[in-house]
Amino acid sequence: MHTTLSEQRQALLVLSLLDGLGARSLTRLLEHIPCPLALLEADLLRLQSAGLSPRVMESLQRYRQGDPQLQRRLDNTLTWLAQPGCHLLDIFSEGYPALLRQIADPPLLLYVRGNPELLNDPQLAMVGSRNPGPHGAATARQFAQHFTEAGLLVTSGMALGIDGACHQGALDAGGPTIAVWGTGLAKCYPRRHAALADSIVARGGALVSEQPLDTAAQAGLFPRRNRIISGLSLGTLVVEASLNSGSLITARLALEQNREVFAMPGSIHSPQAKGCHKLLREGAHLVESANDVLEVLRLPLLAALQQDAKTVASPASPLWPWLDFNPASVDWLSQHSGLSVQQVMQELLDLELQGQVQQSPEGFSRR
Repeated sequence: MHTTLSEQRQALLVLSLLDGLGARSLTRLLEHIPCPLALLEADLLRLQSAGLSPRVMESLQRYRQGDPQLQRRLDNTLTWLAQPGCHLLDIFSEGYPALLRQIADPPLLLYVRGNPELLNDPQLAMVGSRNPGPHGAATARQFAQHFTEAGLLVTSGMALGIDGACHQGALDAGGPTIAVWGTGLAKCYPRRHAALADSIVARGGALVSEQPLDTAAQAGLFPRRNRIISGLSLGTLVVEASLNSGSLITARLALEQNREVFAMPGSIHSPQAKGCHKLLREGAHLVESANDVLEVLRLPLLAALQQDAKTVASPASPLWPWLDFNPASVDWLSQHSGLSVQQVMQELLDLELQGQVQQSPEGFSRR
């Protein structure tokens, strides 16, 4: 085992590299044998009874016999992890993003290049067409800049069109942004966004993927990627989308994950607006300004935070970023902060004793 990784994490890494063993199949196996190291070393008959396919069993046997191809992939991953700014998070680790852990099928592993701590910050997913209309990209870039200036992290998929414009808008505002890839982090896709990817990392952001480093672009991986974009975020804003846009998949996933969905209206004559209009008819929040999103998410504007900081130092409480001057319920605070209800109640009690929050029939708010 490699000294820089725990035995459990490296076992999970090896399992993820086995030929034919996808994330869903591995999750089902872990329901039978919850320990990744025990699963990797388990008797083959036990694994067969747990549902391991013959293809994966053959791959596992090759690994145990010293399969050079799998060992090379493992060594390449460990070499990558030894580089500054390269990280591997597993679902059992403390640093794994709390909101993402709540979805129905969270990724077991996350490869991160850049700042992994950002993954737990309040985020808004911004997605849209790869072929936006004449004003779509400019609008996305402008709104991403506004959200970043308001203290909300922009997360997207670094695709051409709207995604790339959103990342660039966040960078224009001098803030970080998160790009979730459908490929491995050693395979930048699209290639023309290689410079954008480097800029995201250089500006303190993060590139994220659940796929092994050498995974090339495949059509089926991008819908899987979309559940991570929405799962990391408090809500998803669709800027511009046709009726067959992959952005509607992200919006549907956000709804399934009990997250907010927002959409921008467009011209009734534009095919690129029809997807957004469909979402609006189905109940998505209509967005005409950045404040439309911030008010629904109940996040205070950066200016309010800065003004508050002038009058009183922000308490060192993980709950503080989720409290503003509008009352919020304990359940809402628990859902959005990732803390348990019991933890939220303890934090609120401490903040009340410090005179930082007040309680009303509607919930808790800052004083």
